Amino acid sequence: MNKKALREHGKLILKSFSPEEKQNFQQKIHSRLFYSESWKKAKSVAVTVSFKHEWDTYSIIEKAWKDNKQVAVPKCDPKTKEMTFYLLHSFEQLETVYYGLKEPSPEVSTPIVKDEIGLIIVPGLLFDKEGYRIGYGGGFFDRYLIDYEGETVSLLSTRQLIDKVPVEPFDVKVNQLITEEGLLSCEREE
Repeated sequence: MNKKALREHGKLILKSFSPEEKQNFQQKIHSRLFYSESWKKAKSVAVTVSFKHEWDTYSIIEKAWKDNKQVAVPKCDPKTKEMTFYLLHSFEQLETVYYGLKEPSPEVSTPIVKDEIGLIIVPGLLFDKEGYRIGYGGGFFDRYLIDYEGETVSLLSTRQLIDKVPVEPFDVKVNQLITEEGLLSCEREE
């Protein structure tokens, strides 16, 4: 299967969870994240604002605020394919952009530099055990992560695990995968 077909397959998997099942898995995944060393050590956490069928990140953002962590959320520029993270202190700083996505409004948000982010929660649709992923196809995260030296983690159900993600030279894998069943470490090349 090529990346486009895998992407569609991944979207179908995310939509296939019943509300009860999704809530149950999400609770386990979030709990494993909050007890992880990566979460405990990070003074700042970067995370996307969840959309429709994705795993909820609003509760992750709220937990980070409660734990006195800085929260950063991305703003994507579809023309340049670049992503900038902005500090988020309130959901009121978000604006609705293309496809109904929520992103920080630059008018009321402050950018944060990459090396000040301790942990990035990287979204995706499908993953393999090496830490490679099928994202939404924009390439924003791969471009951003190429020289990022902090911790990266992805949150997923074991149903989103596949044997092998087709890898291209620009793909960057994550350090850890967290599922409803546990945490999987993935070595990252230097």
